[in-house]
Amino acid sequence: MKTKITIKTLAELKKAKRKITALTAYDYPTAKILDDAGVDVVLVGDSVGMVKLGYPSTIPVELFEIIYHCRAVRRAVINALLVADMPFMSYETSKKDAIKNAGEIIKYGMAQAVKIEGGEELIDNIKAVIDAKIPVMGHLGLMPQAINLIGGYKIQGKTDEDAEKIIRSAHILEKAGVFAVVLECVPEKLAKTITSELSIPTIGIGSGKYCDGQILVSDDMFGITQGKTPGFVKRYANLSDAMIKATKLYCQEVKQSKFPK
Repeated sequence: MKTKITIKTLAELKKAKRKITALTAYDYPTAKILDDAGVDVVLVGDSVGMVKLGYPSTIPVELFEIIYHCRAVRRAVINALLVADMPFMSYETSKKDAIKNAGEIIKYGMAQAVKIEGGEELIDNIKAVIDAKIPVMGHLGLMPQAINLIGGYKIQGKTDEDAEKIIRSAHILEKAGVFAVVLECVPEKLAKTITSELSIPTIGIGSGKYCDGQILVSDDMFGITQGKTPGFVKRYANLSDAMIKATKLYCQEVKQSKFPK
């Protein structure tokens, strides 16, 4: 029997110096595969906008879209901890909005926690969500929802000033009560420093090997994503080519009256 992963489990994994595995899912069949394979954390990311919905960034993703995909994933996930992203402008405007929208993701999306991008500049709203008894995973470094502000998908924390701000925000988030922090595209040395200083787990993406865990977009990892993927992504399969090949064979057999027989 597989162990049900909880927030407490992640804390225990960090304490035991055992790595945490996390991947994104946006639909029932993918989520079932991940859960059956033993992934610790399944994230319904706002990356759904780019991966599944064809948006140019995560910014257009709306709350109802996160809830819709989260409900599908929830039906498949039994053992993993299910976390869902709070989309752009669903938590920044006020404490009240942050609590209400996070609550809808938990209540209607049936997630077990939400992930919020931002540090010290949004700490009041983040703490309000936690005080409302909603678990929060933090997110620092490259924050895709701020892409228009930072001007591209670039490594963050390269200067001493920027690194110090990220470290400071990580400690502020921990003090506020977040149960883990995603570190996206920060230098490996900075990720190592933060990981060693925090008592809560860090989950890295493009931030090197010293984080307590790793997360990737599942479509990137499976090789479903077509075109360029981030340099830190490792493709563990090439399903896109296999699917194209199968589709071409199907079309050929239908046109040649070989299927159905």
